[in-house]
Amino acid sequence: MNLKNNLKRFRFDHEQITQEKLADALGVSRQTVLAIENGKFNPSVKLALKMAQLFGCQVEDLFYLEEQ
Repeated sequence: MNLKNNLKRFRFDHEQITQEKLADALGVSRQTVLAIENGKFNPSVKLALKMAQLFGCQVEDLFYLEEQ
């Protein structure tokens, strides 16, 4: 199973926040946000929780498992 995400959709649904602004709000680099969106990096539980809190959703709304 692969970890997938809806991060890009959430960014655009929430005032079209840029990767840079999201990264600043989370205390990470823009490259980290890009890597998460592209499925090249899985965030820590703490970072995933911070993202969900920022978007006002559940972690499961942002991240999900997809069978190969």
